Amino acid sequence: MIESKNISKIYKTGETDFFALKNISFKIEDGEFVAIMGPSGSGKSTLMHILGALDTPSEGKYFLDGQDVSTLSDDELADIRKSKIGFVFQVFNLLPRATVLRNVMLPLVYAGVEKETRKKVAEKAMFAVGLEEDHFYHLSNQLSGGQTQRVAIARALVNEPSLILADEPTGNLDTKTGEIVIQTFQKLNLEQGKTIILITHEQEVAQYAKRIIHIRDGQIIDDKKTEMKK
Repeated sequence: MIESKNISKIYKTGETDFFALKNISFKIEDGEFVAIMGPSGSGKSTLMHILGALDTPSEGKYFLDGQDVSTLSDDELADIRKSKIGFVFQVFNLLPRATVLRNVMLPLVYAGVEKETRKKVAEKAMFAVGLEEDHFYHLSNQLSGGQTQRVAIARALVNEPSLILADEPTGNLDTKTGEIVIQTFQKLNLEQGKTIILITHEQEVAQYAKRIIHIRDGQIIDDKKTEMKK
């Protein structure tokens, strides 16, 4: 599904080139659950932006489903984000005074899906992440942190993306609630075969993935399969 070939990201600081990423190469197969792990400043957020088609590399190539994303225009990158990638962020980014159902349906509204279909698809996504039906008409600001993050995951699922990209999704949650959210990703991977890339700085969170890629100073220092924690 994903292949990065010698990706570098270079920022100009005066007359000096700063390499946020340097010669990053790896492949991720369809159906993998991969954690990309590293400390603050390691380059993992920069890599996340490239994998999410939010930015392009300075050097090298990035392929998603066989398409060279590195060469696309801004409009084409926007189409990739809309059709192929579901984003889950540390900040939930929900509409606080909208119901859970409306928040999850929002991407389908932008995609022009008819109203009756929107409701059915959104409900399916919410059941998939373990939300109870009596939560569907609550306002998002009436939910717990863990419930709110699961709403955000459901919203990421509604357009049937080929890739779910989660950037520090447990960063604003306590340990117990974070475990519930990560187990939701596990379930989506194991039961639905969703491809998931999880960006994190926490070893405890990364252990829930099937593979961990460690990044430090813009380079991969380790890439290995792991025994998935349950």
